Amino acid sequence: MPVAVITDSTACLPEQVAAQWGVTTVQLQIRANGRVDDENRFERTELVETLRAGNTVSTSPPDPGAFFWTYQDAVSAGADAIVSLHISRKLSATADAAREAAQQVRVPVYVLDSTTTSMSLGFAALSAARAAAAGAGPQRVMQIADRRYRASSELLYVDTLEYLRRGGRIGAASALLGSAMAIKPLLTVRDGEVAPLSKVPGSKRAIAKLTDLAVARAGERPVDIAVACVTPSDRELTVVQRLRERVPRLNDIMLVHASTVITAHVGPGALGITVAPVP
Repeated sequence: MPVAVITDSTACLPEQVAAQWGVTTVQLQIRANGRVDDENRFERTELVETLRAGNTVSTSPPDPGAFFWTYQDAVSAGADAIVSLHISRKLSATADAAREAAQQVRVPVYVLDSTTTSMSLGFAALSAARAAAAGAGPQRVMQIADRRYRASSELLYVDTLEYLRRGGRIGAASALLGSAMAIKPLLTVRDGEVAPLSKVPGSKRAIAKLTDLAVARAGERPVDIAVACVTPSDRELTVVQRLRERVPRLNDIMLVHASTVITAHVGPGALGITVAPVP
């Protein structure tokens, strides 16, 4: 395609979906158990066990070199321009690394800070790639991506705020610190950082409330929805089924794995719902 679409691994795009639309994913990195590597090279169960044991897990953006060679590959494949969509700069310096690499590439590279993450970023990348496949130029591709991620909502349940606190990504949700253990926080991403939505007693009630919020955000509009989890279980499958039943104009729904970088910050018991209005 004349316009190549690049994103990063926090977009949580399933590999087959990304491949279908030609979206290339650059991996963020994790440091755990004495090694540093791309996040897709860490076993999910290993990371969960490390987190639950209280051992240190840290994350970092891709090296600019990883972006440079990804961009070079796109140019070699025939791209005349590149649109590179990334996690909020308030959560990661990934977009900064992309901009550094972009200066070394001979075709225009447009780096966008999505001010969000997870499948809000993933759905935006897919919309951008579909537009590029239909022949849209870089300005139009960026416009479509921008519109998609700005309209999308990230809704998040976490068992505890401890992992966000440890990783320094807690943002405005710090207002919820100190809540009783039985009180479960519901969060969102607002203005590029994690922010509080609600406090609900008990995990079952909290997940039910999260589902209610997703249905309300969907409204009567056609929407795509993604349910992101650390490891799929009956809990996540139930949420998917309830959303199928309750969202009146559901275009598509996916159950996806949260990226291991996101898992490192939200903790093993987290569950996220992305509501993305269809353009």
